[in-house]
Formats: sequence, C-alpha cells, structure tokens
Amino acid sequence: MGHDRVRDALRIRQGLDPDTKPTKVFRPRPDEFPVGPHSKSNAAKQLVGTGEKLDKLQEALFASGTNSVLLVLQGMDTSGKGGTIRHACGLLNPQGLHIHSFKKPTRAELRHDFLWRIRRALPPPGMIGVFDRSHYEDVLIARVENLVSEDVWRGRYAQINAFERELTAAGTVVVKFFLHISPEAQRKRLEDRLLRPEKHWKYNPADLDARAKWDDYQAAYAEALVQTDSDNAPWYVVPSDHKWYRNWAVSEILLETLQDLGPKYPEPDFDVDEELAKLRA
Repeated sequence: MGHDRVRDALRIRQGLDPDTKPTKVFRPRPDEFPVGPHSKSNAAKQLVGTGEKLDKLQEALFASGTNSVLLVLQGMDTSGKGGTIRHACGLLNPQGLHIHSFKKPTRAELRHDFLWRIRRALPPPGMIGVFDRSHYEDVLIARVENLVSEDVWRGRYAQINAFERELTAAGTVVVKFFLHISPEAQRKRLEDRLLRPEKHWKYNPADLDARAKWDDYQAAYAEALVQTDSDNAPWYVVPSDHKWYRNWAVSEILLETLQDLGPKYPEPDFDVDEELAKLRA
C-alpha cells in the first residue's frame, strides 16, 4: 500500500459520514496484512527490535514526568484486549504501566457522570495507561442494550470529544484501537474456550447474547469511531483475526507515537563533575 508508517495504514478513513456502513469504516479487513510482516515468525523477529526501542523511550517518558500516554482498547468479545496487554504492552516495563479494566459500572459509579470513573483511572505524568474497554462502552453497550435513551448516548459523542481534547491539552497523548475481528474468528475462539477446561473461566454465556446482536454492535462501533476520531485522539482499525499481527500492529503504533512525542531525559539539578569527584574521593 506504500505506507511509511503503520499509523497511516491503519488510521480509520477520514471524512466518512456517521451513517456509513461498518464495512467502509472498518478497513482493513480483520484478516488483512496491509503493512508490516506477513508471517508470525517475521512479526516475532520485529517485536524484538521494537521492544528495545520502546524500552528506551518509555524510560525517557517516565524520567521526564511531563507527558503521559493513554491506549484505549475496544473490540468485540475475544478480539484480544487482554492478549494485547499481555503481548504488545508486555514489551514495556510494568513499573511504567497503568492498566485499568472497566467492567459493568457499580452502583457508586452510576451515581456519577459516565466519565467520572474514567477520570479516576487516567495515567499520571510519565506513565503509559492502558484501558481494557473504556468510556466508549457508554456509546456501545449502552446503545445496543438500550440502557439509556438515544438522545443520551448521542449526546455523549460531544462529551467524549471534549474530554479527549481536555486530556490532550493537559499533556496526555490518546491513542485508540478498534481490534477488528470477524464473526468466524470469534466463533472459533469461543469454541476453544468451551473445549479447553483451562479456558472455561474466560467464557461468559452472555458473550453469545452479544454475538447474536453482531450487526447492531458493528453499527454502534462504526458511528462511534467516525464521530470521535480526531487528530488529537485518533482511531486505528487493527486486523485481529491473527493474534500475532494484532500484537505487532499495536506495538508499532505505540512506538511511532512515542517517537513523535520524543520524550527527553531531564537535565540534572546538580553538578555532575562535582558529584563524580566526591564519589571517587
């Protein structure tokens, strides 16, 4: 495709109408390799170099304590949010990670605005935050399952955009991933969970209820992505039928994001030569 950067290849298409069909928004397809390696072995080799680069950039980010990075992971059940954290984010130093998984809101959380619990989980300066699900559940599941009225969830698009602009202005780099999986791949992964006793804990009968509403969820995702994609908080569509490609793509986009941010080590507030002399004495 001639893309120099992974971000250019996987960024959702610009200028789409909110009513555009999901097939137009979710490009590339879940089984495509539009950029980068075409095999698991080559991806594994590249991840080694990516990990080394990420290590240096993450340390500089942590040391500077100026900016933070927030990775938002969204996708249908079995799309690999947990796997992405384990493998792609596993290239990072866990001391510099701030991971939060959002479940069904508690009674206490429901007494507040939907962004209240999100704000409480934001990464502090110097950290890389990872959201397993996020504030987008409030325009996805809330829409499909009719948890709130249409005027409420539609109004949340503007609230989310304003919130993410606020984060950017405060020094947080927001990067959002839609882990794009096909219904065929999801069926195989759900079946695998049922056939392997050690995977039973990951299976939830409610997953089949959501699967039965596949088209409704795809429409909800499509509109959410189009309505909330921006240069300050971009959406990337990551083909996720192949786990190795998903992990490679997310790690590369994180690397490109940190390289553009260019974190710098802070200047010492002491005289280096003087300290060396004291030490050697």
